[in-house]
Amino acid sequence: MTTIDVDAGAGDRLTLAVLVQYRMATTEQMHQIIAPAVRIEQTRRRLAKLKTEGLIDRITLPQAGRTRVWFPSQYGVQVASEWPELRGRRPPRLVSDPTAVRLRVSHTLTVTETGLQFLLDARGRGELCRPLDFLPEVHHPIGGGESVIPDALLYYRSGRQDTDDHGAMLRAFLEVDRATMGPERLAAKLRAYARLHTYVPTPVGGNRRTVASLEAPSEQWRRHYPLFPRLLFILDGTGPAGTQTRIRALHTASADTAVTGFLRETTVLAAPMTDLLHHGPAAPIWHPIQNPERRVGWMHPPAP
Repeated sequence: MTTIDVDAGAGDRLTLAVLVQYRMATTEQMHQIIAPAVRIEQTRRRLAKLKTEGLIDRITLPQAGRTRVWFPSQYGVQVASEWPELRGRRPPRLVSDPTAVRLRVSHTLTVTETGLQFLLDARGRGELCRPLDFLPEVHHPIGGGESVIPDALLYYRSGRQDTDDHGAMLRAFLEVDRATMGPERLAAKLRAYARLHTYVPTPVGGNRRTVASLEAPSEQWRRHYPLFPRLLFILDGTGPAGTQTRIRALHTASADTAVTGFLRETTVLAAPMTDLLHHGPAAPIWHPIQNPERRVGWMHPPAP
């Protein structure tokens, strides 16, 4: 096998993995995510080849210049779900259904675009955030059959990778709000994250006195993260007035006694999607919900 064949196979694998993990993306988004250094025609050919092989499919949006939106086929999901990099990341059952894709396209493409902005920003800054470091819809139980499912979980290594300053590993939950729900429901998400922060699962088999059962129980999230991830709200779908209304709703919720302890230990910020697109996520575009008049960066926000 030649080096070119190996490179082509790696590119095909990354393309399918991204679509399975992200759920869907436009041609332009896929090009920016997987191969921004080559011409977009090469990305189009790769997507067309994977479609011919039955691994991915597409719908065409009637508006916006008949934009093509790509998503994994059922066969593609089966293939990619066996790979180590996607272990435990099996997407929802309807991820390959064209009708379900069409009905979810606006929100999901906005989430994909949000992840793309973090990827582009990291590349421009010489920091590390790879395509598969953006994980949509990671399930976190909070008891009683309920769960917190962020729009995405982001892994990001700050500090330039070409120097001795390797920075720090950062994690963030992303919530993309397109103004499809009222400000009160947006604020309710804050209380759900506060529950996640304190949720301790009930031990299974509590009558068996094993070493594990004698250990003090700890919060569920500590099994996955050394520190609770930052919580970033990205606000889209309204003008400046609607954005301010949502930021005020989050600020009001921050005074709730159910979340004050959570906010003492966790960074929670909100930013308009327009600012994210125009300035990049590393810019001081983020409003701390406890002090929304301020603007800070998401990686190193000052203490409240």
